[in-house]
Amino acid sequence: MNLLGLLWIVGAFALALGVLIVVHELGHYMAARACRVKVLRFSIGFGQPLWSWRFGRDGTEWAIAAFPLGGYVKMLDEREGEVPPEELPRAFNRQSVGRRAFIVLAGPLANLVLAVLLYWLVFLGGVEEPRPVFGAPPAGTLAAELKLGAGETARAVGGKPVATWTELRWEVLRRVFEREIFEIETINAKNEINLYRFDARRLEAAALDGDVMGALGLVLMRPELPAVLGAVLAGSPAARAGLAPGDRILAIDGEAVTGWSELARRIRAAGARELVLEVLRGEEQFEVAVTPEIVEERPGRPVARIGIAVREDAELHRRLMVTVRYGALASFERALSQTWETAALTVRAIGRMLMGELSVKNISGPVTIADYAGQSARMGGEHYLRFLALISISLGVLNLLPIPVLDGGHLMYYLAELIKGGPLSERTMEIGQQIGLALLALLMAVAFYNDINRLVSG
Repeated sequence: MNLLGLLWIVGAFALALGVLIVVHELGHYMAARACRVKVLRFSIGFGQPLWSWRFGRDGTEWAIAAFPLGGYVKMLDEREGEVPPEELPRAFNRQSVGRRAFIVLAGPLANLVLAVLLYWLVFLGGVEEPRPVFGAPPAGTLAAELKLGAGETARAVGGKPVATWTELRWEVLRRVFEREIFEIETINAKNEINLYRFDARRLEAAALDGDVMGALGLVLMRPELPAVLGAVLAGSPAARAGLAPGDRILAIDGEAVTGWSELARRIRAAGARELVLEVLRGEEQFEVAVTPEIVEERPGRPVARIGIAVREDAELHRRLMVTVRYGALASFERALSQTWETAALTVRAIGRMLMGELSVKNISGPVTIADYAGQSARMGGEHYLRFLALISISLGVLNLLPIPVLDGGHLMYYLAELIKGGPLSERTMEIGQQIGLALLALLMAVAFYNDINRLVSG
């Protein structure tokens, strides 16, 4: 990967991580202030502070620490040091169970609120996405068995209207995870309405770990474009070879090229081997030699390229793409719905992992998340906002898991305190913390293993 690409990924990841951590900890901070609990430190990151400053009535220390994967809000607490008698009413441990629970719960809730805001901005601003137009289903899939036709456009899933491929995929994914029987309503070129009944129970469990849409045979229509150059990147192998926008590639090494996808595939397969391209420019036909360069566009995935882009067909683009935009109120309603459904799906996925019905291969670590951050940022602002919303929801839900050291673990302690009629013993909480740290270490180990495995396997 070139330095610019690496900096792009690191920058996109750092921005995402910074926003999510700050919002989460601000939730705790604002709730603590609302309950009149004194905040001693607001830290982004763990370990030794690299920069810190104090301001505010309470002289709260605001710090950026060395290890950036997280943060914390340190409050006045008798269990962590001596508290002056006049400040005891402002100590966290002196608050009622309800107030303590509210302060702890405010962090994950802040992440969910952020997701609603981000989705609202996306829906309000509008986003261009592929229409839900199906390509020919692969043989042996449910869609092929049902004789779903290429070129049919999805109108609804289970009675819920869909306008884009993203909406279609989301509705299908939800129903597949629940192993439902559902119907997809389509319309074809003759304006005929068709209903296709899919039984998600027929999918093998392994299909849930990969491309669910592909496993069903639901593929996006990708019409073949002619091998005509729309752009040539300055300084690229193609530019050095003299290629220009408008050139049509007729053959590679004497073998005819039928379309753009074949051109791209054969360039990727060539690696760093020199290729002889037969080119048509206007009425002139000639040959050029070009050697692809190897670029690691994604971590662990080197690809060969010559620096060209396809010439788009404006009419085809109009038929296959749609810009979806909603009003302020409708956008907010959809943002709430999307956040709730995503959070619920995340909880169900975690449950299925614990029950062994879903592979732990679906757990991603910081390397994969950083890669996705870079990809979404390249695709445009609305895609990056969607990525931030999705990760914010995941962070909020994961923090609510009943694991000691997480917010959900503290809430579990408070529930036990209510049932018991008093706080748990220090020894019990200490054992719980050790168990929680062990579980988190295991989770991080699985996540890093999956990251490394993805890098090695490509």
